[in-house]
Amino acid sequence: MSAAQTPAASEAAVTGAVPAPGAEVVVDAESPALAESVPDEVRAKPGPIVLVLPLASESFRRAAEAVRAGFLAAAEAAKVKPLVIEHGDADVLAAFAKAKAAGAQVIVGPLVRDDMKTLAAAGADLPPTIALNQLDEGTPLPHNVYILTLTIDGEARQLARLAREAGAVNVAVIASDTPRQQRFASAFNAEWILAGGGPPAMFRFDPSPDVLRLLKRELGKTPYDMALLAVDAADAARAKPYVGSIPSYTSSEVNERQSPDAMRDLDNVRFVEIPWLADPGSVALPDQKRPDYPNPALERLYALGMDAFRVAHAFADGTPLKLELDGATGHLSLDASRQFVREGRLMQFRGSRVVPAGAR
Repeated sequence: MSAAQTPAASEAAVTGAVPAPGAEVVVDAESPALAESVPDEVRAKPGPIVLVLPLASESFRRAAEAVRAGFLAAAEAAKVKPLVIEHGDADVLAAFAKAKAAGAQVIVGPLVRDDMKTLAAAGADLPPTIALNQLDEGTPLPHNVYILTLTIDGEARQLARLAREAGAVNVAVIASDTPRQQRFASAFNAEWILAGGGPPAMFRFDPSPDVLRLLKRELGKTPYDMALLAVDAADAARAKPYVGSIPSYTSSEVNERQSPDAMRDLDNVRFVEIPWLADPGSVALPDQKRPDYPNPALERLYALGMDAFRVAHAFADGTPLKLELDGATGHLSLDASRQFVREGRLMQFRGSRVVPAGAR
């Protein structure tokens, strides 16, 4: 999804008054001149951390607000006051220019995939930048850009590793035609083969009962050790009864407050979830504020904001050679490709509840 393709998708006003020392400042990227939009106190002293989000975008505002809320909550706990710069749908470059002009030592953003592409194409000279989305597979990262995302690609790769560790050999991948689920399936297949597995058997998902019955017959011809359901949440519940007893895995999108009937159909389906939702009592930052969001997608974005601040804080005094931490979105470790590998918690549906995988 474009928005938070992070998985996935505030109204912040320009502060015209001079802020109190250490106060958060919000800058509107539509302002005509940096000198008029950034107070002297901010320009006089470089801001270690600047957060750039599409808070002025009608499409992505809610996602950006959730990220900002988590980011500022973690910053408050660390007694750090970052600068926040908002932008709309077509002015991400202006927002990044303002972040640089304000003396950013670390920039966090962009959030949206298309904005990420725009920034990469511009070839701007940036300070260390923690991007919250990713470029297309195989596209080189711009200099000084690091990737921290919630995309389901990372979940697919973790599921492939977990399946290999569990001894699976024969794998069926059931995928819908949507670009998002095709990407999920491709990421799983690539990691599965990299880990030593053979090419998975591919099946196209179609929700019609006749095609699902045909799928059931085809799956019954081979003793598959696992099935990956690369489909959306509603289709996962439709497909699972036809997959039968084959151990089934899918993305965290399935954990979206399903109906009781769907929960029963999803019995034993496994997925990777962030610790913030999987095990709230034991995640990092246990005293962190926990807002009440209407859906898990926004809660995940809030958690991403928390982890984005912690990563940016680690970069504020210089780029670390190695960085590893237990965050709200999972165990994060920076790899050689400047991407944070995220390991979440393996969960499963059991008895109309979501429990840790393997729990009785």
